[in-house]
Amino acid sequence: QVHLVESGGGLVQAGDSLRLSCTASGHTICISHMGWFRQAPGKERELVTTITKNGETYYADSVKGRFTISADNAKNTVYLQMNNLKPEDTADYYCNAARYGCAGFADVDYWGDGTQVTVST
Repeated sequence: QVHLVESGGGLVQAGDSLRLSCTASGHTICISHMGWFRQAPGKERELVTTITKNGETYYADSVKGRFTISADNAKNTVYLQMNNLKPEDTADYYCNAARYGCAGFADVDYWGDGTQVTVST
């Protein structure tokens, strides 16, 4: 089992920045990638960004150029630097850790409890 703890959410104004953190603990062996999803009120959860153990990144078009994901593998921690925040970024942000394609392990996703980000105009 992998336990994910997020921090760093809050209420900010449009144009401000926030940094989210997510630390994984427990049986973290063979985690292939980590990332962030978000879910706005009344909408489905959507992928924001991911980073692999090799540092390869993916960003949703809506956040490219504004958000940056990074990782400290030694600390099993990923960070999401969010700049130039917009009201449409308002959502609950969930950390995800995935174990895919690891010999001897089933594919599985782990989720944090979420941290709220609210961007006012």
